[in-house]
Amino acid sequence: MISLSIIIVSFNTRQVTSECLVSLKKNLKKYPLEYEVIVVDNGSTDNSVQMLNSMASQWNNLKVTLSKKNLGYGKGNNLGLERSKGKYVLYLNSDAIVSNIDFNDIINLFETQKDLGALTVKVVLLTGEIDPASHRGLPTLWRSFCYFLGLENFFRPVPYLNKIFGGYHLVNLNLKEIHEIEVPTGAFLFARKNLIDRIGGFDKDYFAYGEDIEIAYQIRKLGYKIIYYPLWKVLHLKSISGLKKSNQKIRKKTNFHFYDSMKIFYRKHYAKDHSLLINSLVYLAINLKSKFAK
Repeated sequence: MISLSIIIVSFNTRQVTSECLVSLKKNLKKYPLEYEVIVVDNGSTDNSVQMLNSMASQWNNLKVTLSKKNLGYGKGNNLGLERSKGKYVLYLNSDAIVSNIDFNDIINLFETQKDLGALTVKVVLLTGEIDPASHRGLPTLWRSFCYFLGLENFFRPVPYLNKIFGGYHLVNLNLKEIHEIEVPTGAFLFARKNLIDRIGGFDKDYFAYGEDIEIAYQIRKLGYKIIYYPLWKVLHLKSISGLKKSNQKIRKKTNFHFYDSMKIFYRKHYAKDHSLLINSLVYLAINLKSKFAK
């Protein structure tokens, strides 16, 4: 069995996917290990397939899987998981640039901590700031309320109160230190493959967005922990193909899936614990947020 399977889903992001793969190949040459890179192309129409096949012809560790249609993020990754043979799996976004990560170090951490289910590294944006999606708590009603009303940012600098009001992004925790978190980002999600197989991969009910929250919930439900590991970092060129893309049709579609994923997660895990009135208000709030989102 090889050590690591790196799974990347590509959809009409030829240029950035190429950058991701070129950087990844250099990194893996710098820190050798037994690995495979599996790229699942979700029916791209921008010459991504030609680029991927060209790279695969020069890189024996690169395997390309083609889908005739856009399966969505979760199903695309599940297709890659089916073809993977590594002891560990890394889900990596096509807009994530890995330039200096020793995966051997991360694997050694898993080998010594048997209760470790998954981790993410320090995921930074072009601004140099941490990607907030990489350091989260589960989106409970209270945490979501505090976040969307701005209470999280308001109390961020206040000790003790930032823990009460800032649980959505765990703002009370030191980003320079290794610690446990509840939800990492799917942009860089490193996990035990046998655990992901046991869970069944990403939940098929989500098309795009929310899958990382769901799989984190399932990992923790099985008694494993998830950690934030800032000893290594990755650059995330966020929203290249999503909410901030200039194409209005794509933005509208991704906006729908973004907010729909909130409803799906709430319906699966929280709705049964609340009244019909509360549930209706939650869905209304999500609909309004979606309607006025830019």
